[in-house]
Amino acid sequence: MGCPPLVPAAAVILYEVHILDFLDSGQVDDFIAMSPEEQNTVPLSMLLEVVNTVRSFGNRCFNQSRHFNAKDRYKQGTTLLGNRKTQSDEEKGNIKKALLPLYLNLSLTELRLERPHKALKYSNKALEIDSANTKALFRSGQAYLELHEYDSAQHCLISAQAKKPFDTDINNLLRKVAMCYKESLDKQREMYSKMFRTLKG
Repeated sequence: MGCPPLVPAAAVILYEVHILDFLDSGQVDDFIAMSPEEQNTVPLSMLLEVVNTVRSFGNRCFNQSRHFNAKDRYKQGTTLLGNRKTQSDEEKGNIKKALLPLYLNLSLTELRLERPHKALKYSNKALEIDSANTKALFRSGQAYLELHEYDSAQHCLISAQAKKPFDTDINNLLRKVAMCYKESLDKQREMYSKMFRTLKG
């Protein structure tokens, strides 16, 4: 049918295609098809490439708000790394470096899924690898806030603020925690005041 007057009917059309994104799932499929013994014989560099691709798939799912799918991809990455039988301190260090962004992504994903306990679990795992990681401290602060543990939230966020004093997200969340903490204390005072009035009556 074409698109008159620009494109006549039955015209031969030449398209120029720009690739905006590309993920090679073939390498991931081949690796997962291996037995655990075979997976441990491949170079660590190949495993890290596979995990990086899996994480990229997770990021794509996350950006599409498919948070359950993203979580499954990130957990798949941690499982592949966890199954690796390391031989040297260097390998162990490289595996920890690869685990860190997965734990951070899992923590954020669990927050999006409104599961702060699990978010806190993963941010703590990230902090075990890097105790001064600002993102991990911020995620912990977010999780503690959702759990109404304001002291712990404040502690994590102040630690994060010390690393990045001008970070808008950290400072805004600190203010929110302070407001929630004050509201909580005010409610407690009001409740105790009512209790004492009842007892006196």
